[in-house]
Amino acid sequence: MIASDTLTLAGLADAAVAGTPLGVLGHPIKHSLSPLMHNSALAALAQGDRAYADWRYHRLDVPPAELPAALALLHRRRFRGLNLTVPHKVLAFSLVAAIDPAAQPVGAVNTLRWTPAGWHGFNTDGYGLAAAVRENLGRELAGTPVLLLGAGGAARGAAVECLQRGCASLWIANRTAENLEALLAALRPVAGAIPLRGFAPDTVPADLPAGALVVNATSAGLREGDPAPIDLRRLPRPASVYDMIYNPPRTPLLQQAAALGLPHANGLAMLVHQGAKALEIWSGVPAGKTAPAMAAALRDRAP
Repeated sequence: MIASDTLTLAGLADAAVAGTPLGVLGHPIKHSLSPLMHNSALAALAQGDRAYADWRYHRLDVPPAELPAALALLHRRRFRGLNLTVPHKVLAFSLVAAIDPAAQPVGAVNTLRWTPAGWHGFNTDGYGLAAAVRENLGRELAGTPVLLLGAGGAARGAAVECLQRGCASLWIANRTAENLEALLAALRPVAGAIPLRGFAPDTVPADLPAGALVVNATSAGLREGDPAPIDLRRLPRPASVYDMIYNPPRTPLLQQAAALGLPHANGLAMLVHQGAKALEIWSGVPAGKTAPAMAAALRDRAP
């Protein structure tokens, strides 16, 4: 039986896998709240349907160099599904047997489902963002001008979701011009007629729209002493601010948003909704049914 502690590839090779296993792969991974979230939801499901009584979600520490071997081993061991976190979302894209069409333009996967032919890859991050913005800020991405901060993997997933849902316009701010231009080039086929512009955070365009939804997809704010990724005071007044970071719960960006009286939220609800969507992919149970149990588990966790 797999222990509830963090597993390594070597440890998994020698462990017996009982029931219906699920897992999250990352490096580092000990900080992940996904096992708490998913196992709480599975316990709630099992109360109404004993078919879920033997489903268990595990934490696996897998360095990037071990990812191909880990995916092959976990497929042989018939893990029903996997989540992928840093740094595996982009790395796994070329290692799976099939990619869901909605994930193709993102170029990254965060959810894998077992099939006889191999892993089938999905990306639920965009769904999580849209659901969290709706829940926390009362806004839809459709018809909303969006100002996205960052040009990495998280930003790409958010950008594709905003464009696919028909945002009014998408402005992307990033410090490294080369990365910004590469992202804009990748997004232009997705954007179609939707205005798509990029700029450096310290050079705010004069025609940036007021009333935008500001979304932070950078890592700025994760570490103590990090500056905010942009000075909100330099922008035409935004309508609201969403930071994908959930730990710490009040980043410098959110502190500034609060000081300016702007509606704001951190990334905890996004974590919940992307996780619930992943569980739907594995189980068929609608995400809306399991999200409340996941959210309650995070609210009740020890500080």
